[in-house]
Amino acid sequence: MKYIKMFFITLVLLMFTCQSSFCAEVWVNDLRNLFLNNSAIIYEINLRTFAAQDTNKNGIIDFDDAEESGNFLNAVAKLDELSQKGINTIHVMPVTPVGKTKALGTAGSLYAALSFDSLNPQLESKQSALSLEEQAKKFIAEAHKRNIRVIIDLPSCGSYDLYMQRPELFVKDKSGQPVIPNDWTDVRLLNAGSETAVNKDVYNLFKNFVDMVISLGADGIRADVATNKPAKFWKDLITYSRNKDPQFLWLAEASESWTDPVSSYAVFTPYDKLLEAGFDGYYGSYFNLKNFKNGKDLIDLIQKTNQNLLNYPENKAVIGSFSTHDELSPILTNGKRFSEMIIWLSATLPLNSYFVDGFDTGDNYIYMWANKKALKSYTDDDYYFVHRGKMDIFNFSRPLGGNDKSLQSAFVTANNLKKQFMPVIMNGEFIPLKTSNPSVFAYSMSYKKQNIVVIGNLNYRNEVDVTVKIPHFSNSNSVIPLKIEGIPIVKNNTFKIPLNPGETQVLIINDLEIK
Repeated sequence: MKYIKMFFITLVLLMFTCQSSFCAEVWVNDLRNLFLNNSAIIYEINLRTFAAQDTNKNGIIDFDDAEESGNFLNAVAKLDELSQKGINTIHVMPVTPVGKTKALGTAGSLYAALSFDSLNPQLESKQSALSLEEQAKKFIAEAHKRNIRVIIDLPSCGSYDLYMQRPELFVKDKSGQPVIPNDWTDVRLLNAGSETAVNKDVYNLFKNFVDMVISLGADGIRADVATNKPAKFWKDLITYSRNKDPQFLWLAEASESWTDPVSSYAVFTPYDKLLEAGFDGYYGSYFNLKNFKNGKDLIDLIQKTNQNLLNYPENKAVIGSFSTHDELSPILTNGKRFSEMIIWLSATLPLNSYFVDGFDTGDNYIYMWANKKALKSYTDDDYYFVHRGKMDIFNFSRPLGGNDKSLQSAFVTANNLKKQFMPVIMNGEFIPLKTSNPSVFAYSMSYKKQNIVVIGNLNYRNEVDVTVKIPHFSNSNSVIPLKIEGIPIVKNNTFKIPLNPGETQVLIINDLEIK
């Protein structure tokens, strides 16, 4: 009898252990909660370049020389690096097949979708027996093991090849030709219908995409140029996805700054209507920072954005769209200190941090072979088409990254700061601080007498001396300098601070209630 009892006890323990091990491997999507609490630190990657093996260092992946382009499997090896940088979410640029007719670049644009219900064969490793779908699932599962969520990009338009296959899906102009939106010559405008009559064929195309990415294990979708489809189109699609996964995130590429359709033939749905339709967040207008000369412009933008997000019955959030793949490298725009400013603003403002691959190490996205005739092409374009100073999404090219160690160190430090002070960022009050110089902005994120004070110089050419008023500050309050280059002089509730061109300072002030 004693042995029988021991047997059953051992059996129960084994069953409990097995169940615990199994549960530990089951990923539970929490991306919406993370995002709506401004806790996402998002890193955008192009899988074609992310882990590409450019062994001869010529900037192009030469398949004839046994070099390997980036794919789902070789990207796994770089996930630990992202985790160590503080990244908890990746935005994967489109993984759908790309068109090769009337194409841009020698590999074809990632946003010129050939289909919406299959994966890009360019992202398949030939060194594995796993199918392409299995490789994609493995990549996402490996990201989840490292507590990294995965957002997949949903292209807005179709390639010319898709138009040739299914012309009924596309908008036609007065002469019966498919519409080219803006100057995106490699794509054609899909006909999503109107608010009163959604085009079911295009809707089903996107519904198939949702089914595919959810089946792969993805946690959310970033909708490319979300403004060019009716709100009802998105509402129906988002509702469909939420019935499958309530935590499935929807991020709209939309902004208060964008008010025009991509074509006179296109629908235009403003950002607020997209949020009402169910999107969890949008881009906002933080990309305008590069043009600001006056600190008040940034403060006004922050306050306006924060107020806009309060206009909805459900929580909404925004990303720090200071630098996206559509923006010129910050290094080229305003120099290294501008990149540092973006890093610290992203860490301390009530928004979700968002960065492009290569940003954190200072890549300027300059390719020496850009727009020159190609030795070999996999499309009908014989040139290495590239947008100068922007991430290459058109060719099989080098992995991204610079060699600026100090910038990378600031990136990691700021991301860790955001995680450490998340209660302040989530629950705190944004308080503008008065400055004596118009080119300088200053603010505090304050919560329960804990304050993150940020001061920045938008003059990227000249040093400035500025005084910043900190209400109710006294010498008894502790000040912890997290990032400073010059020592502040404190007197009568003011900080007199020398700021280098483009410099950002970050201070922690405890035991003080700033109002």
